[in-house]
Amino acid sequence: MATATLGPPGPPTRTRRRGLNRREDTLTGFAFVLPQLVGSLLFVIGPLVAVVWYSLHDWNVLANSFTYSGTDNYERLASDPGFHDALRASGIFSAGLVLLNVSLALALAVMLNQRLPGTATFRAFFFSPVVVSLVAWTIVWGFLLQADGGINGFLSQLGVDGPNWLREGPTAMLSVIVVQVFKNVGLNMVLFLAALQGVPKEVREAATMDGASPWRSFWSVTVPLISGTILLVSILTVVGSLQVFAQIAVLTQGGPGTSTTVIVYYLYQQAFQFQEFGYASAVSVVLFVIVAILTFVQWQTRRRWVFHEV
Repeated sequence: MATATLGPPGPPTRTRRRGLNRREDTLTGFAFVLPQLVGSLLFVIGPLVAVVWYSLHDWNVLANSFTYSGTDNYERLASDPGFHDALRASGIFSAGLVLLNVSLALALAVMLNQRLPGTATFRAFFFSPVVVSLVAWTIVWGFLLQADGGINGFLSQLGVDGPNWLREGPTAMLSVIVVQVFKNVGLNMVLFLAALQGVPKEVREAATMDGASPWRSFWSVTVPLISGTILLVSILTVVGSLQVFAQIAVLTQGGPGTSTTVIVYYLYQQAFQFQEFGYASAVSVVLFVIVAILTFVQWQTRRRWVFHEV
């Protein structure tokens, strides 16, 4: 009786081939995201967990002590007048920076969108501070804002006796805000300009034909269409304002008194001047929570005023 012989195995089925391709695609995707994942674990999540752990300890480098203290550092923050002053200074700085930066950037973008002669030079003039070293920019402004500096020298030519900008409380905070506004307003200006150039021309023309004035057309047509960019710029500016350090360190060193001692500079003082790393870690955790809450609130309120949000 003849016996059947088995031939070589046939080609894999279409389902099996599709499964192999899907597995290869998955492995390829993991290979591409693995460096970013490892970097996030090592330089973001890991340090964040470590800071929370340090905040629960009394870590004094000078005394060479590292003991578990529970929530003592956070209880100390609640009753620390210096931390309360830092919160107030950060709130004033953030409010002033966001108001001036966003409004000025939007106004400059509207002007540039008119395509008037000299627009390229004007845009380069306001964007150039963005690429300048932050410390170099701040040092130059420090010389200009001194009691006998360039700004008061110019005012004296007009018969005006200028104040000591960096050594008086109100003018010190105002000076730091203005320096930061001129440093970063160019970036927000470019973002707003890109958004304005994306607004359909036909929509603005239709509003004009319906009898809307330029001002009414801007607020009722243009602003809603660029509201997504306004949200982005607002979030970036708020987060950046709460992280300011170099300007304070170079211009005022937190003075006069504690009028310009913002949270990050207060954190620096506690960690590197007083060597209380556990307490400084608690300050950084609170700062992280504040930034997270403000970002979350801004993101959640977008549905009320951002166009096309549902």
